[in-house]
Amino acid sequence: MADGTVLFAVRETPESGSTGAEQLRRIRKELEAAGYEVRWASTSDDARAVLRTEAGLAAAVVDWTLPRGGDRPWGEAANEAEDGAKDGAGGDPGGADVLRVVGRRFRDLPVFLITPGEDLDHLPLWVAETVIGYIWPLEDTAPFIAGRIARAARGYQEDLLPPFFKALRRFDDTHEYSWHTPAHAGGVAFLKSPVGRAFHDHFGERLLRSDLSISVEELGSLFEHTGPVGEAERNAARIFGADRTYFVLHGDSTCDRMVGHFSVTRDEIALVDRNCHKSVLHGLVISGARPVYLVPTRNGYGLAGPLPPAEVGAQSVASRIARNPLTRGAVSPEAQYAVLTNSTYDGLCYDTLQVARALAPSTPRVHFDEAWFAYARFHPLYAGRYGMAVGPGTFPGPERPTVFSTQSTHKLLAALSQSAMVHVKPSPRAPVEHERFNEAFMMHGTTSPLYPMIASLDVAAAMMDGPQGRWLIDEAVTEAVRFRQTVVRTGRRIAAAGDRPGWFFGVWQPDTVTDPATGDRLPFADAPAELLRTEPSCWQLEPGADWHGFQGLAEGYCLLDPVKVTLTCPGIDAAGRMSDRGIPARVLTAYLATRNIVVEKTDSYTTLILFSMGITKGKWGTLMDALMDFKALYDQDAPLERVLPGLVEAHPRRYTGGTLQGLCQEMHGHLRETNLVELLDTAFQDLPEPVTPPQHCYQQLIRGGTERVRLADAAGRVAAAMVTVTPPGIPVLMPGENTGGPDGPLLRYLGALESFDRRFPGFHSEAHGVTMDPDNGDYLIECVRRIPAQQSGHAAGEGREAASAADPAGSGAGAD
Repeated sequence: MADGTVLFAVRETPESGSTGAEQLRRIRKELEAAGYEVRWASTSDDARAVLRTEAGLAAAVVDWTLPRGGDRPWGEAANEAEDGAKDGAGGDPGGADVLRVVGRRFRDLPVFLITPGEDLDHLPLWVAETVIGYIWPLEDTAPFIAGRIARAARGYQEDLLPPFFKALRRFDDTHEYSWHTPAHAGGVAFLKSPVGRAFHDHFGERLLRSDLSISVEELGSLFEHTGPVGEAERNAARIFGADRTYFVLHGDSTCDRMVGHFSVTRDEIALVDRNCHKSVLHGLVISGARPVYLVPTRNGYGLAGPLPPAEVGAQSVASRIARNPLTRGAVSPEAQYAVLTNSTYDGLCYDTLQVARALAPSTPRVHFDEAWFAYARFHPLYAGRYGMAVGPGTFPGPERPTVFSTQSTHKLLAALSQSAMVHVKPSPRAPVEHERFNEAFMMHGTTSPLYPMIASLDVAAAMMDGPQGRWLIDEAVTEAVRFRQTVVRTGRRIAAAGDRPGWFFGVWQPDTVTDPATGDRLPFADAPAELLRTEPSCWQLEPGADWHGFQGLAEGYCLLDPVKVTLTCPGIDAAGRMSDRGIPARVLTAYLATRNIVVEKTDSYTTLILFSMGITKGKWGTLMDALMDFKALYDQDAPLERVLPGLVEAHPRRYTGGTLQGLCQEMHGHLRETNLVELLDTAFQDLPEPVTPPQHCYQQLIRGGTERVRLADAAGRVAAAMVTVTPPGIPVLMPGENTGGPDGPLLRYLGALESFDRRFPGFHSEAHGVTMDPDNGDYLIECVRRIPAQQSGHAAGEGREAASAADPAGSGAGAD
């Protein structure tokens, strides 16, 4: 591996004239000659700062008597105070602090300890478990000591690389000609064209040399799971707690389709979380399964909550199956598969053991779609909150279902886009034979994988292995906690100052938390950061608590993920009570976009931001500055030409002369008058009637058996495509479902959205499954022309009724 960095955490400064310092400088010179950079820190504070920021360390030399130092560099005082509290090392020398941080930050980093005296009796026993050797600088020559350090550093760097990435680097180092696909032959083809040369120069030769064919036997096979690929998958399974892990190169969407395709077949029943990703539906289309939807709770903000415990209980599931018309044509009344979202888009995660126990009587297979939750196993806040936590050790006995977890590794871990994993923990009641599952894997995979993507999955797993995984996630959690508290404290300061309007943005989170050690109830903003980043009970949704607004929850059933931060805007509360004045979140996020701040999701009065491993204080500090600037502009009632110039330029007749307050109040008033948030809740809770399986609708879509229908004409029709509106990004209509009456909840909701989009151009909703008439802005939805009786979800004698439901006017449109 290439050169690295060696930390010298020693009490002598580089300029010291002592004999010991002179010897250390000689050792440094030898290491530099060997290709290593030496970072010199003369206090424990400086050394800890290096450990925090320098991931490329290859070795460390630590002086046990290192002084603690005074000033914290680079604004790290808060970090150091928190680490000191965790270390509990107030009486230990600075070297002990540094060793503890090394143990939390790195896995097997070689550390050499400089210690006074002739023996080691004065050292705590744990020190021997942390270091790999001891140095008395004046007792050996500088070249010898530097050689020991360099040898240990090289070994560490070699062992650091996970299986596939190591093999890929080794193959790259052979500099062999390419006689196989891809045709660019390591990038050479690009060099023969001006535009190709620009492409080559932009991405670099190493990436292109790593783009290889499956013909390279040394790297193994993704489809056969052999060689370094198979070794990497087995290593990932160990790290993520799975019995078997599969690397998938087309995102979690493909993982969902793959698992669904394997788990349930044509005309079998699948239990499906209504708050699911569209890829889950695609899996149902491919398999031909008959879905029975489970309905999550919702709150006044319009946020989708978890499936409440009653919804996943055996009695409730049996009732939903019995009442669903599609199940009459199923091959069995028993569900073969259940899929639910964990965590939700807004950061709500289940006690997966509770859910698995609740669903076990109803299905032998449970699939947790954890697209946004791949990091859960690596921080104690999420203990028992992820799919692979369900196994024979936590759920013994024959009732345990097989569990699948599908994870979009690239979303919140460090992997290239589209890199994903399927984790499997099978049970005896629903075995997952590798050869059978691999058939589904190959159907959805590619014989031309991008090897850098495989390497990124291998590296993403390795980054989570050992203490470094917790360190990385803890850093994101810590910054999220700081941001959350800063928003609340800022709002409190604004209200207390009295020199400006007293409103500010809020954060969707508990108002108070309880310290389990003392029983004290503390305001969230004043709670110790250490408590918030380590104690899961601070984030649990207490049953009936006003702040979250969800009904029917049980103690410990659901937890709010601190790294998924939902900002709340004035205008509505978690119970859905609307105030006279408000600031719709779409206006806020439009302004943030002008500041190059792009949020993850926007609802009517909330917006979601993610605190991933790439977060920094500077990054969220920029967001805080933008929020304060928006408040100032709103309080001044600034003209829209100043606040949203692009909006005014795009729609001059609509917004010229307008002001920020005026736009916010007009939009808020419209949302109140149309009851858009309430209509969404009703449409989401009162599910449309299922008429035919999704696979049939897809067949009609492909073979011209569908038509686009205006909302005014859509009553009583059967949807041919899923309708998902963002915000909030949750399906309101599935293929094969009846749209209902003209005054039913679904069409009233879609009509209110259509009205909003017409009135506020530039703020339109993103609606999958809905097209807009370019002439008049009308919403159009894809509907089935006619449903043959033999293909409906009803019994044969009821087929005519199903066909009538699809075409209530009896017009026979598209009959032939």
